[in-house]
Amino acid sequence: MWARRFAGTVLRSHSIGVFSPAAGLLTAANAAAKFTPIAPLLSIQAQQTRSLGNLQPRRRKNKKAQKGRVPVRVGGSTKGNYILSGDYGLRVKEGLRLSAKTIEAIHAMLRRQLKAIKGLQIWLRVFPDIPVTTKGNEVRMGKGKGAFDYWACRVPKDKIIFELKGPGLNKELAKDALRQAAFKMGVRTEIVIADETNRQPKKCDLPPTTVPFQQAK
Repeated sequence: MWARRFAGTVLRSHSIGVFSPAAGLLTAANAAAKFTPIAPLLSIQAQQTRSLGNLQPRRRKNKKAQKGRVPVRVGGSTKGNYILSGDYGLRVKEGLRLSAKTIEAIHAMLRRQLKAIKGLQIWLRVFPDIPVTTKGNEVRMGKGKGAFDYWACRVPKDKIIFELKGPGLNKELAKDALRQAAFKMGVRTEIVIADETNRQPKKCDLPPTTVPFQQAK
């Protein structure tokens, strides 16, 4: 049964004319004899890419979500606080909820400011996967949750949002571009340069995940 289902999936992935619902699913032996795949499955998966202008999850279990709160790290977690791939980064000093529209605007501004840099690479360390709903003005309470409005992400304090790297990117250009990007966030930020203190430390050097409880005196 699995071979028959898998054969039908492969045929539908490569050629629509070979598979017919009226004729039923083909067996794995017949499929191999009648059909020769042009490209492996890995090439099909590699084509499923998205541009930055479409920042939204591919699928989600629930269409709407509760508002929630920006997470406050009290257990000593440092995930996302260090530079991972780039040479320069933009770190937020306050928690915020960042919308997909704001992220796209910042990315477009960075590309515009640094378009003269050949081989520029920009990393986005957060992703908007939380649906935000809104209701109209002067609407009475009740009648269910509002309609979907935009995608957003909750960014905790000290998390790096963007990283920059390029062969001709110097310190002055990177700082100027990240400084203008910080104006669009509305919170306090800082520019981080990759060095020994801002690189991701080894697992043995990370702080403990839980802070010992200290009784107030």
